[in-house]
Amino acid sequence: MADYDYIIVGAGSAGCVLANRLSEDPANRVLLLEAGGRDWNPIIHIPLLAGVAYFSKSINWGYDTQPEPNLKNRELHWPRGKVIGGSSSINGMMYVRGQPQDYETWRQMGNEGWDYASVLPYFKRAEGHVEKKDSSFHGTDGPWKIKRAYSDNPLYHAFFGACRAAGHRESDDFNGRQQEGYQWHDFNVVGGRRQSTAVAFLRPAMKRPNLHVETRAHATRVLFEGKRAVGVEYDWHGTLKQARASREVILSGGAINSPALLQLSGIGAAQRLRDLGIPVVHDLPGVGQNLQDHMGVYVQHECLQPITMYRWFRPDRAVRMMLQVMLFGTGVGAAIPLEAGLFAKTRPDLETPDLQISLVPGLNLETTMKGQGQHGFLIHVYQLRPESRGSIELKSANPFDKPLMKPNYLSAPKDLEVTREGVKIVRTLLAQDVFKPYLGKAISPAPGVTSDADIEDWIRGGAETVFHPTSSCKMGIDPMAVVDPQLRVHGIQGLRVVDASVMPTIDSGNTQAPTVMIAEKAADMIRGRTPLPQEDPFAAS
Repeated sequence: MADYDYIIVGAGSAGCVLANRLSEDPANRVLLLEAGGRDWNPIIHIPLLAGVAYFSKSINWGYDTQPEPNLKNRELHWPRGKVIGGSSSINGMMYVRGQPQDYETWRQMGNEGWDYASVLPYFKRAEGHVEKKDSSFHGTDGPWKIKRAYSDNPLYHAFFGACRAAGHRESDDFNGRQQEGYQWHDFNVVGGRRQSTAVAFLRPAMKRPNLHVETRAHATRVLFEGKRAVGVEYDWHGTLKQARASREVILSGGAINSPALLQLSGIGAAQRLRDLGIPVVHDLPGVGQNLQDHMGVYVQHECLQPITMYRWFRPDRAVRMMLQVMLFGTGVGAAIPLEAGLFAKTRPDLETPDLQISLVPGLNLETTMKGQGQHGFLIHVYQLRPESRGSIELKSANPFDKPLMKPNYLSAPKDLEVTREGVKIVRTLLAQDVFKPYLGKAISPAPGVTSDADIEDWIRGGAETVFHPTSSCKMGIDPMAVVDPQLRVHGIQGLRVVDASVMPTIDSGNTQAPTVMIAEKAADMIRGRTPLPQEDPFAAS
């Protein structure tokens, strides 16, 4: 049994950050376990190929939900990265922090130190924005390189014009003073290459002799002495191995794998564990509960002009595009086509936006993978703060069985209502004159889908995940909380969870940036450092 100070399970968005920060101290011996392999697959690093990475079996856990009762019993595919960098190596790379109010809510739920003024310094510490930004909100010296998108595709500019004509304001910065409005998104893409947490945080740290990275290492259980975590058992190429942690075991497997590993290790709802034949270490009923995810729909139309991604489907053009991005880091392949966005409200009396809307100059992933046969574009819309709650449960005591994923979409009636109103807002945008030169026949929903009941039925039949599962090991002080505000598992010593699963509520936007922030803040907690000083740019204005 190898001895370390810290063992981190999962080299994903959070695990790579932790591996870097904990190994900064040469006295710390750190082991990072990753079930997948190295990030050598070239599709990981070319931004436009993110859609291919979603479905690549070699770098993906290949998860599917259970049949969703409110989505016509459909099973939804949930891509999760199984590779160094985790889902940061296969995702859409959009850098969105959420709203300041999200973090105020966390604090109000009993999580002291997680208000906006306390987390902003950690967002900034990680960030290395390559353009001049408001230093009140952004960092430029951090390891994670971020850049604002820009494209000359006329569809993006038509989208902005439609937003303006429909009465929406312009946001200077989705991650700054005002999220509401339309603007170009920020991405962790620089020089035509994906800036995953493996690239930004892990690779520089791997040069350190006190950090050991073990790939193809599938964690099977946490090892305990009484109620203290002392190590991890893992499968490495068919051989069971064990490693010991003298200080802490840290789970960073994400919203699916972290609660699953806790349950495999005997931490969870006691009766459920006994039913599976798993010895109970600690009865903690909240493990795997409170699961949240963003669910969205695609409003798709034919395009009257040959300006969509379909033009790059011709083999000679596709080859030229790939050569340009691989050799020079420029061109269409150097970006993912989600660049123009809008944060909007379904009701004017709301304090903050409850919808995120993005234009894509192409059709949805399923259509693209099957071979898009026409010029078309879509506008994607999803509710920012869903009220539906689901669960992650073990199927069996076999650590290689995929857990049962039950997101329980639309179980809260408000979620369907907000999504329906979002579709209406999208249709209002498409009805603006600026779209007339481009707007062809409706693909989905069909033109006859106009009543509230029809739109809701269409949503149930076509809604998909936005790839943002969170909150299944929620942070808090109530009986269903899994970790405390220091991210320590309740009732257990030497064990923390550091990833998106600890979010008490999902943030109002993409989840990657908040996950990196959580890991940055957790690293200081684990090392016993004084938290970074609070920053409140709103108070100063």
